[in-house]
Amino acid sequence: MEYHQDSFSVLMFPWLAHGHISPFLELAKKLSQRNFKVYLCSTPACLVSIKPKLAENFSASIQLVELHLPTLPGLPPEYHTTNGLPSHLMATLKQAFDMASPNFIKILEAIEPDLLVYDMLQPWAPTAASALNIPAVEFISSSTTMTSFMLHVLKNNPGTKFPFSNIFHGDLEAILANKLHDDVKFRSKEINRVVQSLQLSSKIILIKSFKEIEGKYIDYLSLLSGKKVVPVGPLVQDPSSTHGNSDDNLEIMEWLDKKEKKSTVFVCFGTEYFLSKEDREEIAHGLELSNVNFIWAIRYPKGENLQLEEALPKGFLARVGERGMVVDGWVPQAKILGHSSVGGFVSHCGWNSVMESMKSGVPIVAIPMHLDQPVNARLIEEVGAGVEVLREDDGTLGREKVAAVIKQVMHEEIGQLVRERARSLSNKIEVKGDEEIDVVVDELVQLCLEKKMKDVKNF
Repeated sequence: MEYHQDSFSVLMFPWLAHGHISPFLELAKKLSQRNFKVYLCSTPACLVSIKPKLAENFSASIQLVELHLPTLPGLPPEYHTTNGLPSHLMATLKQAFDMASPNFIKILEAIEPDLLVYDMLQPWAPTAASALNIPAVEFISSSTTMTSFMLHVLKNNPGTKFPFSNIFHGDLEAILANKLHDDVKFRSKEINRVVQSLQLSSKIILIKSFKEIEGKYIDYLSLLSGKKVVPVGPLVQDPSSTHGNSDDNLEIMEWLDKKEKKSTVFVCFGTEYFLSKEDREEIAHGLELSNVNFIWAIRYPKGENLQLEEALPKGFLARVGERGMVVDGWVPQAKILGHSSVGGFVSHCGWNSVMESMKSGVPIVAIPMHLDQPVNARLIEEVGAGVEVLREDDGTLGREKVAAVIKQVMHEEIGQLVRERARSLSNKIEVKGDEEIDVVVDELVQLCLEKKMKDVKNF
């Protein structure tokens, strides 16, 4: 590892979603241990969940900076986060985020960082940095596979095949490509900002991945973007640093301690997406039919006050008894995946969840919902670390298929290769350590040094 004598400051600016903020925070921790002073900028509603995760050894090197959004109708300050946000308010949140750009520019001028690391939805951030002669680097927390597919579709005519079309099944490639083209027509502003954010990145693009699973997609994204794509590794939160309600955590861990090794599936669909009533019921019946132990974290949008008994099929909790544990709300996901009794992960395939699963060596039962999740599910199958539950032609989820894939991944001989592959990937990640981060640091330091040389010449 090469250590640098110069100390640099970096302002990190993620989008207001937990799935974006979490990898930015983990990257901030890595950089702060390598002679970077880090400022992490977000709304108070987002930062409140970050503060407990900054242990004493990070409090001096990572400073939280509040960005205040205007209060729009139906969007009070506590809604300035996607966490629990009702879907009909997402457009309003994005509008408020854009309207806060003058406040962000003031922050940029006050801190005067050597470098800005920004997200994929705010091209006005690198534009402001450029005006102040501050290099800006985009950090993408989605999969390289989905990012390269998206850019491929946007840069080519409809019908041009993705070079790695074997990753798709059936008509999935055409469906996703058509949807992206429709999005360009009806949501051109949002799509354009994603492309602009890529174009405005200074020489390199950081992405949350590693070459062992996405090497060919990393190379293709570099070709499409004309920039060097630098993977940062899985950036998974250390389970020992997980915070939350300690009593609830203790109850969960004590329940898991009673289960046999690799006998339990963890069921969770992330912090941003909420299951439909129909999907929730089919998953519940599938878990019941599988006869496998499970712990299921269920979440609802803010303002929707359902009781567990109302959200689940009638008599479900009584029928599964001690075989299942259902938790309403937040759970320590990384800690649960790292528990010895957990042998499978029923997941929506959000990218953070995929990385946590791979690092823990837990195979995935993939039930993707939207956005990048279907492509991530296909990648998981391609690398052999999970199996997807295929929906019916009309998009509905079937309980029998849910049960069958859970049993396959957890216990059956046909799932043995998947279980072995998941463990193998975990071992590779463990051996690699911070190999990718060391490369990232060298790249960022070079940009900072170039800025300092320009500053000296312009003095």
